[in-house]
Amino acid sequence: MIIVIILILGAAIGFVTFFVAKSVLAPKRVNSVAELIKNNKNTAAARAAKKLIIKEPRNADAHYLLGLAYLGDDKPELALMEFQTVNEIGQFDGYTKELPFRKKIAELYEKFNQPEEALKEYLLLLKMEPENADNYYKAGHLFEQRNKSDRAVNYYRKALELDPRNSQARMRLGMLYYKAKRTADARAELETAIKAQSDNYEAHFYLGKLQKEMKELIPALTSFEKATKAPALRAKALIERGGCYLSSGNNEAAIGELERSLKHIKPEDKNEILYARYFLATALERTRRIERAVDEWEKIYAIKPNFKDTAAKLAEYQELRTDDQMKDYMTSSNEEFLEICTKVTQELGLSVRDSKTVGEGCEIIGVESQSKWRNARKLPTMIRFLRVSDIVDESTVRALHEEMKNQNVTRGLIVSSGGFSRTAVEFAQSRPIDLYNKDKLLELLRSPE
Repeated sequence: MIIVIILILGAAIGFVTFFVAKSVLAPKRVNSVAELIKNNKNTAAARAAKKLIIKEPRNADAHYLLGLAYLGDDKPELALMEFQTVNEIGQFDGYTKELPFRKKIAELYEKFNQPEEALKEYLLLLKMEPENADNYYKAGHLFEQRNKSDRAVNYYRKALELDPRNSQARMRLGMLYYKAKRTADARAELETAIKAQSDNYEAHFYLGKLQKEMKELIPALTSFEKATKAPALRAKALIERGGCYLSSGNNEAAIGELERSLKHIKPEDKNEILYARYFLATALERTRRIERAVDEWEKIYAIKPNFKDTAAKLAEYQELRTDDQMKDYMTSSNEEFLEICTKVTQELGLSVRDSKTVGEGCEIIGVESQSKWRNARKLPTMIRFLRVSDIVDESTVRALHEEMKNQNVTRGLIVSSGGFSRTAVEFAQSRPIDLYNKDKLLELLRSPE
């Protein structure tokens, strides 16, 4: 009996000794891991934490410290796995304080594109820190990414109630107002965001877009120029500047900005490439650099054949790639163009009495070279040569008719490298005006050969 009692007492003492030793040694091991992390010895800390986890798989501190060691070694994926284990264990004492832990895991969920999990963490943080504006901003941003704009607006507003100088929250709120066509509200928020943080380049970018839509082109150019200081926005801002210059008719400046943008666009950003090249082609077409414009349209067509009117543009300028005469007509200098038009006028049996450049075309007053009646007065014809790809509308024909009356010219002719609208044709039919489209022009250009 005494032997049994001794055995029972021995076993009890053994168990007590084991648990006492465990309760004393485990914290010491955790402390040593924490000390290694403090001294930036993350690899050694990770090894020590792993050994501790083998012995105590549900030691929250060991998993948390291992996660911190992974973060220190720039291994965020592994850190997130350890923090998820901590979340499952659910013990927040010792080294594992819940507030900093949830901030870290929320950031990692965002980093690895797990917005639903990140949002859960920020909503928990809002309960723990109801006066922290940044948590409201982060939650709002996540709602925005889920296309829940109304909820995002509410969280941004709450963030601004707590911190009126939160420039990022104002910028995001202004951007949502801009997308919702609330122009006045968007402008107010974006301008306030810039006042709070002058280097908030996203705010400059969206303010520029708003100004551009409002036809405030000079302020828009300034806003986009400031936005180019952010590498992530540089290409987009340069494209927008090119668009502003196009709208103002400054085609040379547009070409410069759009060519700059193409140097900064990443190959995978196809949409930006398409818009930059399309706007560049437009500017080149306007400045009669048609061959280069065609090159840009061909590059666009290779990426996306149905992008805007690219296919139609290539069809319009098909002759440029196959017909030298049409190429010269469309791309020559004003002086050379006038010579071409003089030859065409002579081909029509008219002598040139007067000629002048008009915009990208020219105007010639021609008279009959000879008449079967020696003393008959030679009647003049007013000819306008146009090198355009667009359809010529009634207003152009009507303008010619008015000029004919002003100069007392009885007959008129418009020669165009494009076509004519139905109303233009109908207007000319009841007046002494002839219309020659691209096909007739090609005949005239080829006939001297």
